[in-house]
Amino acid sequence: MTQSAQFDGVSVVKQANVYFDGKCVSHTVLFADGSKKTVGVILPASLTFNTGAPEVMETVAGACRYRLKGEAEWKTSAAGESFNVPGDSSFDIEVTGEPYHYVCYFG
Repeated sequence: MTQSAQFDGVSVVKQANVYFDGKCVSHTVLFADGSKKTVGVILPASLTFNTGAPEVMETVAGACRYRLKGEAEWKTSAAGESFNVPGDSSFDIEVTGEPYHYVCYFG
């Protein structure tokens, strides 16, 4: 996956996705090919997300610790890195210090 500083030729859903009492806020980005991504920020918190489709979490800025469902070990993801989450699963994420900026790729 190649990281870029921006997405060109897209539509953005104006209504924000707000989760966990505002600790995670994202916007849905729609692409001409029908795919979608979310671009968001997680404030310092420990959260659990459930997945429907497989996801790739690209770390744009900040850092996090994450643990996939069924795994005991925590891993880290910093700016420029990404991690994969299986579909129909979940993952724990912990952000401390600076906000965690991400792009979530679905499918």
